[in-house]
Amino acid sequence: MKIQVISRNVGYALLVSALFMFLSILVSVSRGNDSALAALTISFIITFVVGVFPFIFVRKHSAISTQEGYMIIVLSWLLSFLFGMLPYALWGGPFTIVNAWFESVSGYTTTGSTILEDVESLPDSLLFWRASTHFIGGLGVVVFLLLVIPGSTQMKLRLTNMELSSLSKYEYRSRTNKTVNIFAWVYFGITAAAFLCYLLAGMGPFDAICHAMSVVSTGGFSTRNLSIGAFDSVAVDLITMFFMLCSSVHFGILFMCFVMRSVRPLKNEIFRCFMIMIAIASLIVTVSLKVNGVEQTWGRSLLSASFHVVSFVTTTGFAISDNSVWPMLPSAMLMFVGLICGMAGSTCGGIKIDRFVLLVKSIVNHMKNVLHPTSVNEVRVNGRIIREQDLSPHIMYISMYIFAMLFSVAAGMMVNGNGIHALYGTLSSISNIGASLYDLGTFSNYASEPAAAKILYTINMFLGRVEIYPVLAVLMMVTGRRLNRNR
Repeated sequence: MKIQVISRNVGYALLVSALFMFLSILVSVSRGNDSALAALTISFIITFVVGVFPFIFVRKHSAISTQEGYMIIVLSWLLSFLFGMLPYALWGGPFTIVNAWFESVSGYTTTGSTILEDVESLPDSLLFWRASTHFIGGLGVVVFLLLVIPGSTQMKLRLTNMELSSLSKYEYRSRTNKTVNIFAWVYFGITAAAFLCYLLAGMGPFDAICHAMSVVSTGGFSTRNLSIGAFDSVAVDLITMFFMLCSSVHFGILFMCFVMRSVRPLKNEIFRCFMIMIAIASLIVTVSLKVNGVEQTWGRSLLSASFHVVSFVTTTGFAISDNSVWPMLPSAMLMFVGLICGMAGSTCGGIKIDRFVLLVKSIVNHMKNVLHPTSVNEVRVNGRIIREQDLSPHIMYISMYIFAMLFSVAAGMMVNGNGIHALYGTLSSISNIGASLYDLGTFSNYASEPAAAKILYTINMFLGRVEIYPVLAVLMMVTGRRLNRNR
């Protein structure tokens, strides 16, 4: 592996974080030099110097190997976490080293879990930085990197194929080197539209931009302790629901709807399954909330149920009410839809509804073959035949995802005195939902969790965000080299 290639590209990723740290400094200055100015300035200088260093002392290379590509992806994320925690750690307050790391990883992975018991005590510049980490992580640290690599170089094409899974690229009607640009245009478009809609609904400009960056990334960091519920506005609730849904739909489909000026691209089997799942889950939760007396009217039950179902299924984690007092059925429903989550090619975490549909179709196809051995059966999605070699990686991914989840729950129970917290915290973190259930519910936080549990949750967040494969590839490269040295 060529260290020069890796360092230059990781440098790009750090410069992106430095840019948003600089914007946070401007927010601090506009607020009369708030208490986070020094922390942000020092963080910006350190991140910028380290990020720009390879461009001064390392020669440019255009070629990139598979091993180098995976190393760039993993290191870009990990170093972004590391330098992203600097503003929190230097500001102090509730941010110990572990807490600062937790908040940084939660932000970049768009999980939205927090250790803060009082979000509103933070200065505005630090709140803006929290939202910025969502914005960077939602588009993707590596996708930001790809935007600044010129043309359709071999490096850009190879990194695009590694960062965006094959599921993500099904609905794009363009060459690979244009996929990143389409993703970025849709991402910025949703952000701008959400910002304008929030302003029209009565939010102030600062709250509007922070929540727009959180909603487009399906992150969930808010500027208020009570999340979206603090605004006590049905209009804000509905706007948030709409943009959470938009951000969880395949961006290629949204792009085609805009280009064709038609909703025809929404006649998609995966999208249809996604909306049906949301409708059924919302109905079940609505009835449960009303019957159990959690909400007093059917209208409020429907709003609360549909909002939280959409929030969990899109892995955003915004809230308008406290789900810690909900009965078991609606709570379990929220976690179920959160594990499956939205569509590939969006900013969602989780297994992805695409893989769930493929799994169900594969099971049905296998049963048909068992019952009718001489028949010819095929797995089809949107009329396209899915070959066995294309199907198996996604079934394997679901298996690895479940294994990682079970292993993490077991490890969490060993480091956390509260086994229920270990279970809910793991499910929430590996799916990048943020909000969980009961004591870790929508209006709660992770401040009281043991340090070891917080570290474990951040590992889950990272695995859920990069979709396991790049991490496994890097681990195999590292362990493989060590084994070769020992021979």
